[in-house]
Amino acid sequence: MARLAVTDREGRQVEIEGQTGISVMENIRELDDSVDAICGGLCSCATCHVHVDSEWLAKLPPRHEEEDLLVSDSMYFDPERSRLSCQITLTDELDGLTLTVAPEEF
Repeated sequence: MARLAVTDREGRQVEIEGQTGISVMENIRELDDSVDAICGGLCSCATCHVHVDSEWLAKLPPRHEEEDLLVSDSMYFDPERSRLSCQITLTDELDGLTLTVAPEEF
């Protein structure tokens, strides 16, 4: 288990005990006002867009090309902090990971 500190789309902060070995998206998609995850984690829709707090960026693998293309099309794209939560596997090293769910795009 690893803790995740999530700020949802309404600005509420919640801390959850996440399951390691699965994606951040799978850990947070059932939270209210969280990611939509329409594609189910196949890296094809960008509805699981999050902004990772700066202090965690060095601990994450870099975005791969497909993720970069999808997330960079978002109106809420942050070149440094934007990630697709389906592409981040929760590990013990990420215990305490802090992120904010990106606003929903219409």
